[in-house]
Amino acid sequence: MPESATMKEREEAHWSKTSRLMFMHLGVWFFFGFVIHMFVVPLNKITIPILNFPLGFYMAAQGSLIVFVVMLFMFAKQQDKIDREFGFAEDD
Repeated sequence: MPESATMKEREEAHWSKTSRLMFMHLGVWFFFGFVIHMFVVPLNKITIPILNFPLGFYMAAQGSLIVFVVMLFMFAKQQDKIDREFGFAEDD
């Protein structure tokens, strides 16, 4: 962001990027938290080769949880990048 931008413009641009990131992650969370579980029966016809588990069972038991944890780390890293871009990052 250019140095000449006012604080208000920086805050609005920062909030715009932050809210876009948040809604994107909420969409992924909704998909893996609810939509995947609606299709458990058809997904159970697919078997994970190494584990010999039905995919629907695996997604309900572990897959969604793994996605959530990975999303938390990704969100924190992406948000830190946005904060640094607009000069709102916390000191390390």
